[in-house]
Amino acid sequence: MKMKMRRRTHLDARGRARMVDVSRKPSTLREAVAAGEIVMSAAAFDAIRSGAVAKGNVETVARVAGIGAAKRTSDLIPLCHPVPLDHVAIAIGYRERERAVEVRATARTRWSTGVEMEALVAVCATLLTIYDMAKAVDRGMSLGRIRLLRKSGGRSGTYRILRTLRQAGS
Repeated sequence: MKMKMRRRTHLDARGRARMVDVSRKPSTLREAVAAGEIVMSAAAFDAIRSGAVAKGNVETVARVAGIGAAKRTSDLIPLCHPVPLDHVAIAIGYRERERAVEVRATARTRWSTGVEMEALVAVCATLLTIYDMAKAVDRGMSLGRIRLLRKSGGRSGTYRILRTLRQAGS
């Protein structure tokens, strides 16, 4: 069976890296939602939830870090376009049984390219900030399950994760 080779969007005809030209694409409302988690010791989990972390309010600082990181995604990921974000939201939740803090980031724009990377970068920065603020309590915290949950807008339409990683056996 012969497989069709896909055109490489981020390489020019000579194989050199390039930024995709989106100047002819229409601006549409685009949104992406990503999530991830950090699992930790009971002591770290309790300190974060109760506001007893010595560095300060973990949720507030982590939320600001996530929003700021989303706005700077193109500074971190070489071929990403600088996207004018209309909205970034960070939700932080707690799963006591697993001693996990879950982060969900939503990024929205009316632009000619998507915001999946902005949502994913926001999740990562939020999780890393939680780690940084609570590492004095638990250096063994584990970040993971970072994934795109949903994206909408643009030519490729809507994407929704079909199964969570936990359901898939990961």
